Amino acid sequence: MTPDIPKTTKQWNVTSNDGKDRFGALKYSEQKIAELGDSEVLVKLHAASLNYRDLIIPQGKYPFPVAPNIIPGSDGAGTVLAVGRQVTRFKPGDKVVTLFNQEHIGGPITQTSAASGLGGSRHGVLRSIGAFNEQGLVHQPSSLTAVEAATLPCAGVTAWNALYGVSDNQVAPGQWVLTQGTGGVSIFALQFAKAAGARVIATTGSNDKVEVLKKLGADHVINYKENPEWGTKAKEITGGVGVDHIVEVAGPKSMEQSLKAVKVSGLITIIGFVGGFTKDQPGFIECLNNICTTRGILVGSRKQMEDMCLAIDGNPDRLKPVVDEKTFDLEQLKEAYEYQWSGQHFGKVCVTIA
Repeated sequence: MTPDIPKTTKQWNVTSNDGKDRFGALKYSEQKIAELGDSEVLVKLHAASLNYRDLIIPQGKYPFPVAPNIIPGSDGAGTVLAVGRQVTRFKPGDKVVTLFNQEHIGGPITQTSAASGLGGSRHGVLRSIGAFNEQGLVHQPSSLTAVEAATLPCAGVTAWNALYGVSDNQVAPGQWVLTQGTGGVSIFALQFAKAAGARVIATTGSNDKVEVLKKLGADHVINYKENPEWGTKAKEITGGVGVDHIVEVAGPKSMEQSLKAVKVSGLITIIGFVGGFTKDQPGFIECLNNICTTRGILVGSRKQMEDMCLAIDGNPDRLKPVVDEKTFDLEQLKEAYEYQWSGQHFGKVCVTIA
């Protein structure tokens, strides 16, 4: 490394995942930076954002493999400090954003690319400086700050994949889209759907968030606590036809209502299970009876992320990521985890990295 390149990085590691202490396994330290590989890019990270996945990894609840002593976090934005001898896609000074699955470049996800997630099987972004393979980075949208760009790798790309990932069933003007809650994926899906000319039904469990969702463009908002049969209500709003695209983030209980809301030949994209998961859930016959497509996804490809970034730069006023008003420094990561775990946030919880 050249003399002006830092020799150490401040970082967090998940030292165990036994779940005995909710976030007690997170340890902060300063470590030596390894020699840069020929195909690697050294990045000074300026910001990161959190996902539900980050919170459950140190609790031992993540249903996929996690490498020992992993540096957590998949979503980061920063500036290139140096590049390896074979790197052609970036140069020092470029502003970049990380790709969630480092080997998912394009096309359908494979078993290999699904096992390349940052902060899970590969060291992530919750550190001051990190090296990444050049294939696992994209150029940061010029219209966004580092904090805003750091919200894109998981939530943004997942929402984009949900709406554009099936070539013959992409969101279109006039269609109905249903989003759930006010987490990162749901808000991005709302924004992308409105930018495409679709109509959006949003759900929330808080009346305090109704007006905020409407300001973001939601045409209708349903409080699922006041109306537990919100799936039937959503279908009524569409005139009984049903919803074209449903972004399902909550889990089995929510899926039951999504199946009541979906139109014939509609698409339900299953993102996650923030509402928990139980054995009492809809299954084969419910999907058959509703004549719909249910599709599980794991974020999306670099090609999808690059398309999304082009759309953001083409619509800088309409596609501005929603960042929670409360941000945290890198040293305050445990406080950031606790804050997101509490559910008090609106939009993405972000960490600034000096």
